[in-house]
Amino acid sequence: MNLVAGSYEKFIWGFKVKTGETPTLKTIFSYPSHLSTIRCVSVSGPVAVSGGTDDAIKIYDLNNSSEIGSLMDYAGTVNTLCFYNPSSLSYPRNLLSGFDDGTVHIYEVDPFVLLKTVKIHKKGVNDLGIHPSGKLALTVGRDSCLAMLNLVRGRRSFCCRLDKEASIVKYNSEGDKFFMVKEEKVSVHDSEDAKSVFEMESQKRVLCIAPTSNGLLFTGGEDRNVTAWDTASGNVAFSIGDAHSARVKGIVVLKNKNDGSDSHLLATASSDGVIRVWDRRNMGEEKPNPLTEVNTKSRLTCLA
Repeated sequence: MNLVAGSYEKFIWGFKVKTGETPTLKTIFSYPSHLSTIRCVSVSGPVAVSGGTDDAIKIYDLNNSSEIGSLMDYAGTVNTLCFYNPSSLSYPRNLLSGFDDGTVHIYEVDPFVLLKTVKIHKKGVNDLGIHPSGKLALTVGRDSCLAMLNLVRGRRSFCCRLDKEASIVKYNSEGDKFFMVKEEKVSVHDSEDAKSVFEMESQKRVLCIAPTSNGLLFTGGEDRNVTAWDTASGNVAFSIGDAHSARVKGIVVLKNKNDGSDSHLLATASSDGVIRVWDRRNMGEEKPNPLTEVNTKSRLTCLA
């Protein structure tokens, strides 16, 4: 299993998560890959990408621990990146990127070719999430709108005004629900009609989320906690208080290498440069200890 983190100082960090009786994080690469701050990263199989305020998307081969190319479309800061990886393939099929000019770019991955540019928002795209079917995606933008992108036809098919700007939108693994973050609130929506089922409220602003296949949603943010929510009831299942000594900027449920299912490992990253790996089976304890951690000594901005 691999972890990739981006930083404010332009550095990209790659780690190999070695599982076993005592999991470890081994650094496989670390260098200034962008000309300015890295805003987002995404990983699928052996491929990783990062986007930054230098308007560039960098591509990495994790098997060889090397950078293999760049995508330069000059549409503004790259705010979000998301791979579509069909369950039948070990390699991603498409990459979607959201830019500061309000456009979403759709790429074919092998080879990396721009298929379509779609204007979605009047202002920058904050985040996007791809439905497990690969037929549609949701986006939220700085224009306080939620939009749907038809990936079969390559056009926007729906757009509605929100009461407040949303920063994150993600589907669950089944695709029957999606989650939307507005500051300290996380709303759960039915995918069929986009209606809000209920809201879950954190103590402070939520900066990252990670859905799981068993109905839990992990969140992290400015309260420095890692919280697991039951998405069927909206209640807190369990929480790690002061999981980090700074804001939690990234949270990832690691996948099993053999079948791609969710493993029992959870990785988190904070703005003070610390990455920690936790055992989800121990998170119901009063104060669980991380299985392993590494300090990058940089201001981390994202994790995948």
